[in-house]
Amino acid sequence: MNRKLILGERIMYVDSSATVNCIFTAKVLGQLTLEGLIYALAKIQQKHPLLGVVIREDEKGRPYFVSDTKIPPIPVQITERRSDEDWQRISAEQWRQSFDVGKGPLARLIWLRSAEVSELMLVCAHCICDGTSILTLMRELLQVLDQPETRLIAYPAFEDIRTFIPNTLINNVGLKIRLRLLSGLAWLVLRFKTRGKIPAPGNHYLVHFKMDKAATIQLAARCKTEQTTMHAAFAVAFMEAHRQVMGAASYGKVISPVDIRRFIPEIKQDQLFAFAPIAELSTSAEKGADFWARARQLKNDLTDAIDKMDIRKLLFTSDYFHSAGKYMVRLLRQTDGTHDVTLSNMGRLDIPEQYEHFVLETIYSPSAAFPWRNANTLVISTFGGEADFSFISQELFLPEEKARTILQQMQVLLSTNHQHEPAHQ
Repeated sequence: MNRKLILGERIMYVDSSATVNCIFTAKVLGQLTLEGLIYALAKIQQKHPLLGVVIREDEKGRPYFVSDTKIPPIPVQITERRSDEDWQRISAEQWRQSFDVGKGPLARLIWLRSAEVSELMLVCAHCICDGTSILTLMRELLQVLDQPETRLIAYPAFEDIRTFIPNTLINNVGLKIRLRLLSGLAWLVLRFKTRGKIPAPGNHYLVHFKMDKAATIQLAARCKTEQTTMHAAFAVAFMEAHRQVMGAASYGKVISPVDIRRFIPEIKQDQLFAFAPIAELSTSAEKGADFWARARQLKNDLTDAIDKMDIRKLLFTSDYFHSAGKYMVRLLRQTDGTHDVTLSNMGRLDIPEQYEHFVLETIYSPSAAFPWRNANTLVISTFGGEADFSFISQELFLPEEKARTILQQMQVLLSTNHQHEPAHQ
């Protein structure tokens, strides 16, 4: 492989000195071995091309994924486990521990080890994986750890984003001329807008909580009755809590990443990919008379936004804006944006609970400490019937004390609304 990072990957990359790391943690009951982990990671690395690359920059500073046959194996770092909260402290440490992108690999495993209980923490550079990708890696790690004979089938890496682009776009001369002009304008405007210093970010923090199984089941049933989704309910609850705590400082907008695989079936569910298109939606109080009316509206708005997405054209278009990539990153690091949170709901995780040699007790939703000025990110997943919430931000944008107040109020809103009689017939 020797390909330029897609613009979305480029933004997740940030720069060679400080990668954005995505961390996914599983709590396992049973005895594990270092040999078993090393073997499982080797199999995974052989399957996925992006686990065998380094990142090199050309003379213009544009990063490329480059295959390296001498890349080291995925390392395992062992830390003795002291408590159920260790994984949160280690997560914060791993956010700050950048990968050596010129040496690779762009993944590592942290093993929080004790005699009968372990946390396995997969850490990946976000520019090689999205939520679906890191879930795939965890699933395969546990499969091979339990059954070493498991066969993982390698797949070829794509060499050019145009692999996914129809010829009608590639051969559209008028469109290409417009894109060249627009990319030049974007470069000029963004360079002007980002002339100032990048403010130092505050300390990043994680706020984590779970919704118990009974409450999760009740909420899912209520969402079905109200003809909406869990994602919409979570978004409305967070944004209403944010409005109650932050008042006029709340924009009433949420960003929702969308899995690109639903648009480009050539990218399989078990293949690594990092770019996720986004939908920005309003959840302002004026949009509905009550909680569930707003949740239905948000669900419909998201469906409409997804239906209107032309992802192949978006990929083609973004390929012309690489010259502005570093200024896009600077803009994200300098400005507050116009949204209050990026909310990613991974849904019910497709991963077994019971294995022959161990039990997967729980999974903690992934976390990533983005170096943006507005780092507010809420990741939700459901495993074992329980919804799990990971909220990450930084002190200078949203103090942790206020974040905890918002999330406590979010839990109150979810608890209150799933217990009331349906308002929608």
